[in-house]
Parts: sequence; C-alpha cells; structure tokens
Amino acid sequence: MGLDATDRRILDVLQRSGRISNADLSERINLSASACHRRVQRLEADGYIRNYVALLDARKMGVPSTVFVEITLQGQADELLDAFEKAVARIPDVLECHLMAGTADYILKVVAEDTEDFARIHRQYLARLPGVAQMQSSFALRTVFKTTALPV
Repeated sequence: MGLDATDRRILDVLQRSGRISNADLSERINLSASACHRRVQRLEADGYIRNYVALLDARKMGVPSTVFVEITLQGQADELLDAFEKAVARIPDVLECHLMAGTADYILKVVAEDTEDFARIHRQYLARLPGVAQMQSSFALRTVFKTTALPV
C-alpha cells in the first residue's frame, strides 16, 4: 500500500518529533485522534516506521570527534566481505558501515573522544579487521549539516 499526503505529513512530524503525543500529532496534521492513531499503527505495521529512538548529543556523551574511514579490502570474495562485515558490526565506536562503489570498498563513520582515542580504536579494532589492504581516515573538522530526517 502506498503513502498518501496525510501519511507523509505524519511521517514528517514523527521523524522530527518522535515523542509527540497522538493528540498533538492529530492536531498538527488536522486529523481526528483515532484516525491518526490507526494510520500510525498501519505505518508501523507496514515497516515505514522501524523504530523510535533518542538522538544523543555526541559532545555530552564524550565522543565529539567524527572520523570517516575508507577501507579497501584485499579481494571481493563473498567470504571476505561477510567476515569483514561481521567483524566491523562488533566495533562499538562504528556508527555506520557502507559498502561502496568507487575507490574504497567500505566507508565507516566512527566516533571518538579525540585523536588519541581514535588511535586506540584503530589499534584495538580497525587494524585487526579481516582482509583489509588499505585504510584512510579523515577527521571531520566541523559538522555543517546533519539530519536523520528522510525527505517525505
């Protein structure tokens, strides 16, 4: 089942204010509370809404540094890709891992306290990942724009 304009307005509000009450949500999108609740339940059941989360402040959590790590593997065999992906998923400081098209095979988004902490993460985890041929790390100097909201 596709999304109509009302579903899209619901999703837009929820992804920006996930803790909004159903009464406030229904008021913002101009729909009765019961109809709004049914739609949200359907959007959850259909998988449009996967989860509700709290977005934490990285500075207050003590990990203000973001590092993007490009990784090139020694090969492209399924076993190597699987082993790498399983190993990288166990690293607590890695927030994202993307299989890439282009020069690098993967790009990781890593958080750290500072350069010294990243050196620890590199020694303890990244340097031990299976099948890595090359690794290049880039430190973000400042976050200009960041959102978790998808266009609806």
